[in-house]
Amino acid sequence: MDSKCVSKKRFEALIISSSASLLISSRRNPLVRRLRSLSTKEGREKHSLLLLEGTHLLEEALRTSVLPVEIVATRPWLDKHLGILKSVPNKVAITEVTHKVLEASLTTKTPDGVAALLPLKALPSPNDFADFVLALDRLQDPGNLGTLFRTALAAEVDVLWLALGADPLSQKSMRASSGAVLHLPYQRIGISEHDAIEGLADKLEIAISRGHQVLGTFRPEAIKKDLILPYWDIDWTKPTVLVLGNEGSGLHPRIKACCTHRITLPHSSLVDSLNVASAAVPLLLERRRAKMSSEQN
Repeated sequence: MDSKCVSKKRFEALIISSSASLLISSRRNPLVRRLRSLSTKEGREKHSLLLLEGTHLLEEALRTSVLPVEIVATRPWLDKHLGILKSVPNKVAITEVTHKVLEASLTTKTPDGVAALLPLKALPSPNDFADFVLALDRLQDPGNLGTLFRTALAAEVDVLWLALGADPLSQKSMRASSGAVLHLPYQRIGISEHDAIEGLADKLEIAISRGHQVLGTFRPEAIKKDLILPYWDIDWTKPTVLVLGNEGSGLHPRIKACCTHRITLPHSSLVDSLNVASAAVPLLLERRRAKMSSEQN
């Protein structure tokens, strides 16, 4: 019997009776191949499902308006997390597997005992009329991308524009975002580097026509040149698009040309440059600080 899924109600009965009759223990089971395929972009698109590895991502998914279609977990995890199971409707399938099967199915080296399958339609849709946008020009590192999603959510960014770069739904990005990818809308732009750059430039020009300021980020030494400002000299209460560049090459010249303001984050000359995810923190939160100050005055 390949299908070993039971409802939450049935699983609670199994746990109470300590029954282990319904269990996937073979790493050759089709479930393993299915879960592994969902770690790839092609697999996600084929099945229209997103794989969530770990308890925290499952908890974040349960905060969205669309529930998982299936939960795959070990018996120790099920025994320990009945509180989470009680918040899951009976229609959500629960599949019990061994720890070895879960290890073979996921990218996490040491799974904490659970994974979930979420419909891709659960991801929030981007708004074309967002007030605060974070635009990323070909950002390559999935860890940086995930961290930026988390910081952007904390800073109340409305949408992210991604000119190619790392996949926000890769497992490394998802883990680094701590689930923020499930809550913050994004739009991926372009299928080639040229298309991505031109597509982002078009969106920036449209944003300017709608009254947004477009803030491009530069290294501190640029502050000695014309029209480069420290980030605190900007009026962050205005509709804003903040643009961050590629880790190695920074902003593409085409994107630089679209910026209405050039800003920098001054720091010691002993450090050549800051990690893009680290540099984004004060920039993004400055917008929140400015908005809070204006509301109090």
